[in-house]
Amino acid sequence: MAYRSLAEFVARLEAAGELLRIGRELDPRLEIAELAAQTVRRGGPALLCEKVRGSRFPLLIGAYAGARRMAWALGCQDLEEHARAIEELVRAQPPSGWMDKLRMLPKLARVAQAAPRLSSGRAPCQEVVMDPPDLGALPVMTCWPRDGGPFLTMPVVITKDPDTGVRNLGMYRMQVYGPRETGMHWQLYKTGRRHYQRAQELSRRVDVAVVLGGDPVLAYAATAPLPDGVDELLLAGFLRKKPVELTRCQTVDLEVPACADFVLEGYVDPAEPMQPEGPFGDHTGYYTPIVPYPVFHLTALTHRRDAIYPSTVVGPPPMEDAWLGKATERLFLPLLRATLPGLCDMNLPIEGVFHNLCIASIQKREPHQARKLCYALWGLGQLATCKCVIVVDKDVNVHDLGEVAWRALTSIDPKRDVFFADGTIDELDHASCGLGFGGKMGIDATRKLPEEGATREWMEVCRADPEVERRVQGLLKELGL
Repeated sequence: MAYRSLAEFVARLEAAGELLRIGRELDPRLEIAELAAQTVRRGGPALLCEKVRGSRFPLLIGAYAGARRMAWALGCQDLEEHARAIEELVRAQPPSGWMDKLRMLPKLARVAQAAPRLSSGRAPCQEVVMDPPDLGALPVMTCWPRDGGPFLTMPVVITKDPDTGVRNLGMYRMQVYGPRETGMHWQLYKTGRRHYQRAQELSRRVDVAVVLGGDPVLAYAATAPLPDGVDELLLAGFLRKKPVELTRCQTVDLEVPACADFVLEGYVDPAEPMQPEGPFGDHTGYYTPIVPYPVFHLTALTHRRDAIYPSTVVGPPPMEDAWLGKATERLFLPLLRATLPGLCDMNLPIEGVFHNLCIASIQKREPHQARKLCYALWGLGQLATCKCVIVVDKDVNVHDLGEVAWRALTSIDPKRDVFFADGTIDELDHASCGLGFGGKMGIDATRKLPEEGATREWMEVCRADPEVERRVQGLLKELGL
């Protein structure tokens, strides 16, 4: 399903009992964030804050926080629907590499039909042109007591490659400095940062458009781990089964989704000195420190007449971003399976904040296959930042952490099966030995073959007789147990 606006998605949530409207006035400084955090931890609904102090716009938070809401945001009933569709596409294509398969996607019929299209006429996102543009009109939240100020936490940031003109969508937090200036949190290894550095070499400004709201698939697409050079709007169109309609910006040379609720137009000038940004209570659960980042200058602000401001709060897990991460885990697993022989399933536990722990199961066919998988994962896209990888056998449910702990701890000899490497680490990781670089740990918790140093007979897991197990399950129902 393709949503024509964020309001349409809100109506879907409300009709299903997955939304709570709050009519009393709420404070965007700390109060809304804490309310949302506690609601998420309790498995509660999305919140539409209709009266936010200092703004006339309602604020939506928690829209992705739940398996059903996450699937609906991506236009399906269950994420496995999209995963199966991606698997079918991958199986039909000859390229064997992870990146090759992703780069092939725009050439496939269903994806090609979902390519973004430029529309004519006045777009909904430009129904109102704010004059003068003022970020103070938006209900921007301050989430944690030590945050450096209010932050846009769900901005879809659009830039173009200075050389090729290829569009990129990314989600980078933006600290509000004033009515027309924000920070632009372009981290190392991010495409936005590369565009900035190349523009600096060419002595050019970087045109930037920031989209807030619209079809909720846009925010997800901006977080998806696509390779540099693949347009995230292709993925958005594929998931919503309809092309994203675009409209031209008014003050910068960019196109934006016409369905957006707000569009912030502006630029970043690499010739300007960076400004201190932070602290910020981040998805790691810790504050990230004050670090210099580029400055975004606002040149225009347009919005729908019925605009809704989308926001989220990150911090100690679980938070709303957990479901965005889980969506990526499920949707991109078919691509990993096609690239890494023997991979069966994987789990990026919420407690590991996505990049600290990966649990993978394999159909083991050769000695040292688990180690091979670990090193392969450490060379793939965003998985390159993963600090710890645990590899278990196919019959282990990687999503049952209790079973993983039992099977892993009974299947390893720490001296033989735990190994270490160096590599890329998330820039936000405060424990690494250097910025964006540090140690990694792999744990081979699979059955060991003689070639791997197994000198004793490997024990079998105790399992019930299948026929007796079924008979007893029926008996339990009869007994009301």
